[in-house]
Amino acid sequence: MYLKYGMIGGGNGAFIGDVHRRGAFLGGFAKLTAGCFTRNPEKNAEAAEAWNVEDKSRVYASYKEMAEMESSREDGIDFVAITTPNDTHYDIAKTFLEKGIHVICDKPVTSTVEQAKELEKLAKENNLCFAVTYSYHGYAMVRQAREMVEAGKIGDIVYVTTEYPQDWLLLGLRDEETRKKMWRIDPERANGSLCTVDIGTHLESLIHAATGLDITKVLARFDNTVDGLPLETNSNVMLQLSNGASGNLWSSIVAIGHDADVRIRIYGTEGSLEWYHGKQGLLKFARLGEPVQYLAMNRDYNGEQSLGMSHLPAGHPEGYYEAFGNIYEAFCRDVIARKDGATEKQYIYPDIEDGINGVRFVDACVESNANGNVWVEI
Repeated sequence: MYLKYGMIGGGNGAFIGDVHRRGAFLGGFAKLTAGCFTRNPEKNAEAAEAWNVEDKSRVYASYKEMAEMESSREDGIDFVAITTPNDTHYDIAKTFLEKGIHVICDKPVTSTVEQAKELEKLAKENNLCFAVTYSYHGYAMVRQAREMVEAGKIGDIVYVTTEYPQDWLLLGLRDEETRKKMWRIDPERANGSLCTVDIGTHLESLIHAATGLDITKVLARFDNTVDGLPLETNSNVMLQLSNGASGNLWSSIVAIGHDADVRIRIYGTEGSLEWYHGKQGLLKFARLGEPVQYLAMNRDYNGEQSLGMSHLPAGHPEGYYEAFGNIYEAFCRDVIARKDGATEKQYIYPDIEDGINGVRFVDACVESNANGNVWVEI
């Protein structure tokens, strides 16, 4: 069985729209059937043609028109993928949820916790699935880390540190035309944060994906290293986790020489785990007093959930598209389960609760920094 889906945004050559499209295709359960890819009519039609939307009458001028028309069709879309700028997510998601259509949305899910909670309430009331594409949930060896933590392989977690350095902002600011398109640097649209909301939220979510723990308190320091920008370009956050352990989170969009160098280290009373995005098919595993091991994805010694997220024989690289594909597959399976009568979440993927936690994390960091780098509860 395949599902029909529509996309909001993603046109005009946007990176993330094409990632969603490829992820949905790799997941194997969804076909792009409708869309409003951009408000530019010509570009909208071009995107529909390039992405093989067969029925051109289902290429819409606005998301409101799409929600209205698709919800009234017997063969209307089963879910919508929202790939637009952050400050538009709430209105779009709310519109489709009210029409009974499942939602998968880029992070952050909304600009405020109140908005995110309203979307959660709407989804529950209408028995709808709501996924948030925290992409690092989709990597097999991140899931392997979680399975090993839950099996007690490293004992009790005592410290977690994670980082996401990259230099995209400095590169983007070099070109005036590129800078004009950078909505993330607009304070009115960014809701008080740049670096933390853009990539720090990925790390907050990664901690939960790899350990099962939540962040309960933060102490944040924001640095602005670019003249003329009022928002932070570098973020250091001390953490308290839900089991009482401490941690640290560093995100930077001005770290010259780095692309998307995501890393997480998890230290326990009996061992440690380390995952690095640059070698995403490996998981470093150390036990006290024993040789360090490197576990490879799709080997028989891995856990059932990790193996279920691996698609190629060991040694063949899988990456970002496949991670999105894993999220889409789990989400689509859950949508199918709801269509078959399920009333609760059946599969593992980042959902609206993860989205709410991400917004809470950013709000707490903004508050901590504004008040002189003090501890703030989430």
